Amino acid sequence: MSTASAPALLPENTAAPAARRIDLPVEGMTCAACVRRIERALLATEGVHEAKVNLVTRTATVTYDPATGKTESLVTAIERAGYSVPRQAAAPETSAAPAERTHAADASLDHERRVLRRDFAIALGLSVPLLVLGMSHGWIPGADGTIGRLVQLALATAVILGPGRRFFRLAWIALRHRAADMNTLVSLGTGAAWIYSAIAVLAPGLFPHAAHGLRPHVYFEAVGAIVSFVLLGKLLETRARKRLTDAVRGLVALQPKTARRLRGDIEDEIPLSHLAPGDIVRVRPGERLPSDGEVLAGASAVDESMLTGESLPVDKTAGAPVFGGTLNQSGQLTVRITKTGAETTLAQIAAAVEQAQGSKAPIARLADTVSGVFVPVVLGIATLAFAAWLFVDPSATGLAAAVERFVAVLVIACPCALGLATPAAVAVGTGRGAELGVLVKGGTALEAASRVDTVIVDKTGTVTAGRPTLSAVKTMPSFREEDILHLVGSAELGSEHPVAKALVEGARARGLRLVSPEEFRADAGAGVIARVAGREVRIGTARYLAEHGIDAAALEEAADALAQGGNTPSFVAVEGTLAGLVAVADLPTSEAKEAVAALHALGVRVAMATGDREATARAVARSLGIDEIHANVRPEDKARIVFEERAKGRIVAMVGDGINDAPALAGAHVGIAVASGTDIAVAAADIALLRGGIASLPTALGLARATLRTIRQNLFWAFVYNVIGIPIAAGALFPLTGWLLSPVLASAAMSLSSVSVLLSSLRLRSYGVKR
Repeated sequence: MSTASAPALLPENTAAPAARRIDLPVEGMTCAACVRRIERALLATEGVHEAKVNLVTRTATVTYDPATGKTESLVTAIERAGYSVPRQAAAPETSAAPAERTHAADASLDHERRVLRRDFAIALGLSVPLLVLGMSHGWIPGADGTIGRLVQLALATAVILGPGRRFFRLAWIALRHRAADMNTLVSLGTGAAWIYSAIAVLAPGLFPHAAHGLRPHVYFEAVGAIVSFVLLGKLLETRARKRLTDAVRGLVALQPKTARRLRGDIEDEIPLSHLAPGDIVRVRPGERLPSDGEVLAGASAVDESMLTGESLPVDKTAGAPVFGGTLNQSGQLTVRITKTGAETTLAQIAAAVEQAQGSKAPIARLADTVSGVFVPVVLGIATLAFAAWLFVDPSATGLAAAVERFVAVLVIACPCALGLATPAAVAVGTGRGAELGVLVKGGTALEAASRVDTVIVDKTGTVTAGRPTLSAVKTMPSFREEDILHLVGSAELGSEHPVAKALVEGARARGLRLVSPEEFRADAGAGVIARVAGREVRIGTARYLAEHGIDAAALEEAADALAQGGNTPSFVAVEGTLAGLVAVADLPTSEAKEAVAALHALGVRVAMATGDREATARAVARSLGIDEIHANVRPEDKARIVFEERAKGRIVAMVGDGINDAPALAGAHVGIAVASGTDIAVAAADIALLRGGIASLPTALGLARATLRTIRQNLFWAFVYNVIGIPIAAGALFPLTGWLLSPVLASAAMSLSSVSVLLSSLRLRSYGVKR
């Protein structure tokens, strides 16, 4: 089934006529089990059609029926599941602009970081003396005596009741929902170590050999170290997570914070949020446009490279559209605001990136399935390890070793790494794509694009410039090329036909000064007659000239050759005599040739489907190195070609304008639209190339492959980490290798595994950077 059949590239406020979509930031999530719990709670809420929760972006995207469901009920469902939603984010019933969502998310993340930093500092301050006392092994007098053990008990209790309390609270909430997650493992591990050690200190007589003065071993240092390392890992995660959303933050930062609103002759500087459609604003040179609008007065050059990728500024005069976030360079503009907030072009692009970052790739199903049974399996392994070690040695020493293995297994297991493997890479990959001018709809499109082996491109406007250009001038011996082109260009000044415009532009491009014709008449479908500087000029087909007694036979062979090469020739007669011919063509772009070569380097086969005649299509394909052509095809024929390619087992991407090629885009595995930043809202495709046209296509497919490669690496190492780490922690390799892992090292390894997945994903931030 095609992913291109989705209704729109950009997230809409209404997913269906009676449905509404809202993004809610969620605080308190730690692993994939949290995601499933929140999704289940939301789906059980009345009126909810769909709920998707993203662990990396910490958001819940909910589609619901506003007639039966309310935002308050969604927030209540999340809170009953044991998590929280910032009240300012839950207040609006309509979708907020990305700027507001980004600021709310940043505020939430900053608050989480402050709390984690405080808790980690407390845990570290309590754990350092615990580690010194617990691992002194007699170097510190009295450390293993009654007072030393009571001090350790006090310090460890402070760790459990202070910084470690969060794990027990979240584990209890999970238990109430008949679930288990990372917090369950950490709380059971630290709780078991603390209870065993507390009994060893307060009631040592319960242990064998206590009467002989042998003190049972205690694991208070493990309690402190586990809590400290896990909190450190979470703190590092929040720092990395903030970098995952740099793409949206960068887009949002382009909009100014204030605008200069005009009321009559009075100019007021107001916050951007107070701006409304219909307001008149003044934008001075060097300032960014506050929102989308239309120029009322003034003239200036505006840098729109953040939308279009074009380095040259665009001239703006009265009546020209302008877009929020673009840079006014040279003159003062007076602008009427037409769109604000979430409706602006910049906000729509940012929202599309947000939605893509929050989506799931199909490959995530594997991690979700494993995560669903991961914690119960780990609990089973930990219990089995405890029983096995106690069975081998039922003494007090054996009991201590069994407790140590139990705790080590619980704290080394890391469902977080599995849960973060896919969404972290998708978030960074789609964000990097937006920075490179490639807007990907989400994880599903990204995964499909990574497997593409066949690309079908439209011709006009995709691999060609999309407009005719002067391509050839042929003259009879008695005429010069410059003279012919001057007469033709001047004659065509009176025409609005695209071919005429191409001839005029071609003449001017060669430095010729054109003059307005004294007379001009166009015979539709045949040619034109004009009088230029007193001379009669006829331009048209051979038949048109023959009707006026002019024989074009001398140049018909040259005209046929040009036509075979994809050109459109027109004969030229001056004062009733054949003078030459001119030809125009929709020429392939240099970017298209480079893109086709880059696609071949990726191992991708390139085909072209066009409604043009075969000779033209073959000429274009030959110049670009395209492997296969389909000419004289209608839109429905393009869809059939896509279907036939899919039937051969190929993974097909269709590249077009997103509108005329809609049937083929919908039928392909991946629909890719060549669009500009201003028409992105109507691009019905999985991927939109915002800059550089088809030149960005190899970048899009290459980035998709790099992202999926990163996801596979993340999943591989997350699986390998757990597959190797858990048996070592359980002591399964001890009889063969003598290897054992202390709970302290196990907790450090667990924290580093999550951070390593995030750091691995952040490597995608450098994709496309030339070194």
